[in-house]
Amino acid sequence: MSTRTLPPESVVPGASRTAPGDPSPCAGSAALTALSATDALAGFAAGDFSPSELFAATAERIAAGAGDREHGVNPFTELLLDEAAERARAADDAYCAARRSGTPVPPLLGLPVATKEKHGIAGRRLEQGLAACRGQRAEADHPVVERILAAGGIIHARTTSPEFSCATVTHSPAWGVTRNPWNLAASPGGSSGGAGAALAAGMAQLATASDIAGSTRIPAGFTGTVGYKAPYGRIPGLPPLAADWYRGDGPMGRTVADTALFAAVMSGRHPVDHRSWGAHGERPDRGVPHGAEAVRGLRIGYDPTLGDYPVAASIRANTDRVARALEEAGAVIVPVSLPWTSERITRVTFAHFGHILGPAMAALTAGTEDRLAPYTRRFIADAAAAAARTPLTESLALDAELQRELAEAMAGLDALITPTQAVEMLDADGDYLDGIAVRAADGRIRQLSHYWEAHLTSPFNVANHCPVLSVPSGMSAVGVPTGVQVVGQPGDEATVFRIGSAVEALTEMPPFPELARLRG
Repeated sequence: MSTRTLPPESVVPGASRTAPGDPSPCAGSAALTALSATDALAGFAAGDFSPSELFAATAERIAAGAGDREHGVNPFTELLLDEAAERARAADDAYCAARRSGTPVPPLLGLPVATKEKHGIAGRRLEQGLAACRGQRAEADHPVVERILAAGGIIHARTTSPEFSCATVTHSPAWGVTRNPWNLAASPGGSSGGAGAALAAGMAQLATASDIAGSTRIPAGFTGTVGYKAPYGRIPGLPPLAADWYRGDGPMGRTVADTALFAAVMSGRHPVDHRSWGAHGERPDRGVPHGAEAVRGLRIGYDPTLGDYPVAASIRANTDRVARALEEAGAVIVPVSLPWTSERITRVTFAHFGHILGPAMAALTAGTEDRLAPYTRRFIADAAAAAARTPLTESLALDAELQRELAEAMAGLDALITPTQAVEMLDADGDYLDGIAVRAADGRIRQLSHYWEAHLTSPFNVANHCPVLSVPSGMSAVGVPTGVQVVGQPGDEATVFRIGSAVEALTEMPPFPELARLRG
């Protein structure tokens, strides 16, 4: 069973469909933009098509589908198309030379890569959606940008986020509303919403993201893409906030293999970030089996609600289906029941935010409070209130208790699976200042005090040495994808990619949205 099935016109000679192993008899520009990064690289290497052809198809897709800032998908803050076209032509020449000489090429050579605006590019705007940062420019490339360029990636666009990446929806006064290509009334999630939307809309082959409470995995879940939260420090960040042990930068892609490729490029010790560690260029899926058979013999825990999260019926059904498929493929599925409540997780995480991220945001935006989005003002106020209630030392103890409980629940297990999101969608322009009402699988409606409780992601930022991969698990009742999180033991990246590849092989997903749907 393949992860994606593409329409007949969406096939390229010499390259497989988005899921490996499918036949591929004919070509077209829409077909090129539908390719995974891995298949695009194979096509470049074989000479079936060039980086310039893929880039031209991507630019055409952007022109047709991105739309305006209030009604279209609107995933970008800035397009770098002229510069990218030049890089694509240079990549064409590099592949021609490599085919003649037989020499290897850089791992991302010729691929269109979209970067989150917060990942600064030297000399370009670095505003993070904030009025207080209007006109600011990056002095140097962010470490992940530096590594993308060194690997031959072509940065053609920069993606939207909410202000200072502090929401799980993606809209701001600066950049307007970013919408989900699957359902334009829905948000692609946040904070890396522009990244997920661009991937799902065929406007990039890879995209950078970041994650402090689920900001990579939430948009991956809502857009049918793959997002990876690496163990803390595995991917270098920028000081001083790289010191926040909840956060991390990471890769998003359309397939598990793409995401592993991109993780290898981004990962490894970097002199800018003293907390970064490990080898650079080493794939996290290196040497492990792939596909449905990869899970045979593994012991995988399954907690469908992480305690008491009110998971919607269609999401619960999709996650149950994934667990059954893994069991049928030879995994041992072990029921797990963590002693958590969504309210408690919010209390723990906001105690942490109140001592680091909240004060940083308050200081940065001082004097511009009247120009902040309502969700930003709410976050700063909630974080300040939490810090007043909970000293930092007590916050550390709350973190340690949650980490202990997770370690006990995962003892003797290779990994844990759980849904990525509890709700089927968030409104594209929603602020959710009064929380959110959620209908759980049992039909009961529960009012959550904070809309961040609509996602099952932030506990694994508290336990931030655990790698977590979000992989598509199906479609919800409202036509928005759902995701499943694969949570590994601390530092064990290989196992989450091993299980993720099996989930991908065992889960049927529809094609990514067509251009006609993106025009609104």
